[in-house]
Amino acid sequence: MSRTRLYRDGSVEEDFPLDQLAERLAGGGVAWVDISDDKALEVVGRELGLHELALEDSQERHQRPKLDHYRTHQFVSVYGVSVAADGTLECHELSMFVTPNTLVTVRDGFDMAAVTRRWDASALPCDRVGVLLHAVLDIVVDGHLEATSRLDELIEDLEGVVFEERPDVRELQRHSVRVRRALAGLRRVVLPMRDIMTELPRDKNLVDAELQPYFGDIRDHVAHAAEWTESLRDHITALRETQLNIQSNQLNMIMKKVTGWAAVIAIPTAITGFYGQNVPYPGYDQPWGFWASTAAIIAIGGGLYAMFRRKDWL
Repeated sequence: MSRTRLYRDGSVEEDFPLDQLAERLAGGGVAWVDISDDKALEVVGRELGLHELALEDSQERHQRPKLDHYRTHQFVSVYGVSVAADGTLECHELSMFVTPNTLVTVRDGFDMAAVTRRWDASALPCDRVGVLLHAVLDIVVDGHLEATSRLDELIEDLEGVVFEERPDVRELQRHSVRVRRALAGLRRVVLPMRDIMTELPRDKNLVDAELQPYFGDIRDHVAHAAEWTESLRDHITALRETQLNIQSNQLNMIMKKVTGWAAVIAIPTAITGFYGQNVPYPGYDQPWGFWASTAAIIAIGGGLYAMFRRKDWL
């Protein structure tokens, strides 16, 4: 169901018909319209004279976060995000039409309940579109920061696993790839917000002097989230390199041990192989010949083992 609100003279009128939007706004006030389907969007588009390109963008999914300026209104596309327990990123698209006296939201899974609660508890009167827009963007950006913090915690957990004595390499790689994919998706959502929050407050009719500090606070949060995601990208790249270096070092240690044992085993193999020729040799057919070859094997093999241990090859 579509939802409507009209803020006028300190009172709130809710759930009036969409085809009466222009009529209600003629009497003054600020309206919020939440669109539920394409048919409702067409009605609101006619009532407010929204541009056809903006209407088309709102109907298409997976738009890049952006701010488009039109003659009578602005079109804003943003994403609410959250990180699931397994590290996957969940994105919910939110498109907004911003006119001098109306905020229209077209959402794809974005929860507006937190926004309406923020409006109801706002210390600022909701008789300005800038106040309504501020609450929406503030909740969106807070979600970006929470998602970034969650990914940071997951990366720290991966660090602990990397330095375990016997980590589950396959599970580690699976979680690492999942976190990297979530971080890449988060960066695509967060970084364009810097341009949006830089351009949006320049409209003095939308963001007046009283609202400038509030939008400036959101801009600081956006910068923080963007810098944090960049830091996490470097962090997880370094984590991956560390994992590969540890695996390479372990492989080198294994190769050293295998090579050392091969050298130790090569001595008795050479001696027994040499005396295995079908020709007489010193001590042939004598007990002392057997003990002499056995002593040579033990002495030379033991000497090699001691030398390899001293060089930390075994």
